[in-house]
Amino acid sequence: MSGRRRLDWLGLTPEPERELPAAVAALRASGTRTAEELAAAEHRRVERLVLRGSRHSWLSYLAEVTDLVTGVAAGTRTGDPAAALLAGEVVLDHHRMLIGLPGPGYGRTAADRTALESAVRALRTRPRAHTPTRTGGSR
Repeated sequence: MSGRRRLDWLGLTPEPERELPAAVAALRASGTRTAEELAAAEHRRVERLVLRGSRHSWLSYLAEVTDLVTGVAAGTRTGDPAAALLAGEVVLDHHRMLIGLPGPGYGRTAADRTALESAVRALRTRPRAHTPTRTGGSR
């Protein structure tokens, strides 16, 4: 595929584009912007990555999300545990599916998968009032 952009990474699953913007916005919450503004900005960022990004830039974004999730799970950053759990499950599912694609994606995300497995386990056992329902398929 020399001279052509590899797009196989786009076909994995729609859940990250659909579910991550609101969850990540909740994790990035700040006092200066509303939740709606943050979610809209995150949606635009994901859309730009999907439409004009590369596999590398997409995995870099998911690594940022992993850092947010693991920080909430470890208690080293504030954030909504339910949003962290949702984001962690979505990214973990995505990273597990990379095994079916050519290239270094699966190997590159090995450390993130391990960190997310631990974070998701911790977040699932943490008492919480409400966990958002995933809108994706049956996983």
